[in-house]
Amino acid sequence: MSLIEQAAKRLEELRRSGVEISDRTPAHVASDHLSTPEALVQPLDARGDSASFRRPQRSAHADSTHRHVDLDFTALKAHGFVTPDASKSQIADEFRVLKRPIIRNALGRNGVRVKGGNLIMVTSALPGEGKTFTSVNLALSIAMEVDSRVLLVDGDVAHPAIPTLLGVPHGPGLLDLLTRDDLDFADALVRTNVDKLSVLPAGTRHHRATELLASDQMVGLLRELASRYSDRIVIFDSPPLLATTEARVLATHMGQIVMVVAADATSHHAVEQALATIEACEIVLMALNKAGRTEVGTYYGYYGNDDAA
Repeated sequence: MSLIEQAAKRLEELRRSGVEISDRTPAHVASDHLSTPEALVQPLDARGDSASFRRPQRSAHADSTHRHVDLDFTALKAHGFVTPDASKSQIADEFRVLKRPIIRNALGRNGVRVKGGNLIMVTSALPGEGKTFTSVNLALSIAMEVDSRVLLVDGDVAHPAIPTLLGVPHGPGLLDLLTRDDLDFADALVRTNVDKLSVLPAGTRHHRATELLASDQMVGLLRELASRYSDRIVIFDSPPLLATTEARVLATHMGQIVMVVAADATSHHAVEQALATIEACEIVLMALNKAGRTEVGTYYGYYGNDDAA
């Protein structure tokens, strides 16, 4: 096959693959000692077929499209949540007690940094025990720290509750990041009016959610989430361990797990069964929810109004 025929064949292949071909040979490849067919073949081969696999580029103004939500502190406070404008309350003090060991493990403040310690899953044995209530409160409480920022991830991909609770706008989220190559992490993130708190929604439902959470893409995403900021703590609101398989898969990626138990409601047997499903995570903390009286609450009445003293 002559050089001219080679060039024509190569030109047709590139046109079929969607590459735009100029009618003129680029000036920088022409020279006095190079014939016209050779001058055509070489620049075409240099371009190759990679153009047909190129991912879409983000536009220059993409940063202006970040999603944002203003949390309604009044409504959250009325439903028993920690809020930045009410740092002195019984619920705030209870979550201060809960978050201390979590932060130490996550950031290595006890001298030893736990592997993957800034990836924390909040779960329960059964539905209705308050794991979402605990996830959100823990995230809000940690976001009030001076040295920590928090990413709250809605990992309950079958029954996401965080969007309704916090008013997060509809859009892509966790599952979309695992299935779409054209989606940037910033496109799925929702920023809030709490400076150090961002939210990653569950995203579009997928019939193979369990497999996606167990995939290499998930491992890579978790690595990015955990390492993007050295002071970031990532909290996953997970499904109940005995109700779905997604929670068990998520647990294999976590450095810490908080098991929420409803007082006077969850049986000892259910808790044991749930704990038995956790295979890889060594740090499992227990949080008693819906208790009528706590040790923190006992002393709060005495110390809660110290501003008046």
